[in-house]
Amino acid sequence: MRFKVFRFKKVKSTNNTAIRIIRKTNYDFGMIISETQTGGKGQYGKKWISYKGNILITFFYKLKKINLSMSQLTQKNCFLVKDTISKFYKHKIVYKSPNDLLINKKKICGVLQEKINKSGNYYLIVGIGFNLVKSPIISDYPTTNLFEITKKKVKTEIFENQLKVSFGKFLSKYYKIK
Repeated sequence: MRFKVFRFKKVKSTNNTAIRIIRKTNYDFGMIISETQTGGKGQYGKKWISYKGNILITFFYKLKKINLSMSQLTQKNCFLVKDTISKFYKHKIVYKSPNDLLINKKKICGVLQEKINKSGNYYLIVGIGFNLVKSPIISDYPTTNLFEITKKKVKTEIFENQLKVSFGKFLSKYYKIK
C-alpha cells in the first residue's frame, strides 16, 4: 500500500488540507503531515491544541471496498494508532470511546474522522493528533505525552513511518496498490 505523502510546515488543519487535496486531485490514498497547524479540529467542534514536535497527521482513503460502519472504522483506526504507540510504550494504553487514547488516565492522542463524497465516491479522512513531546493544558481533562512517560525522545519521522506502515497493512487487505 502506497500513500502519496504531502508534507507542510504549517496548515490550518491537516483534515481540511486532506479534503482540499481529495477535491482537487485524483489521489485515492494520502498522508498529510504538518509541523504545526493553526486550526486543528477536535471532536464536537472543539479545537485540537497543536504544538510543534507533536504528531499532526491525516490519512485519507477511498472507502469503495471497505464495508465497515463509521463506528467500526473509528474503532479500527484508533486501534491502528494504539498499535503504533505500543511499539514505543510497552504498558497499558486505553481506548476511550469515541476517539481518544489514554495512558495512566491521561489523554495522549485523539483521532478525528470525517467522511466526504467526491463524484459519488466516499473518502474517509482520519486526523491523528498525538502528543509526542508536549501536552496541552486542558481544564478538567488531564493530558500526557510520550516523552513525559518514557523519558525517551522519539523522532517524529520514525513515529510517522510506523503509522504509515500500520495504516498500509490495514488497507492492503482491501486494495492492491503498486
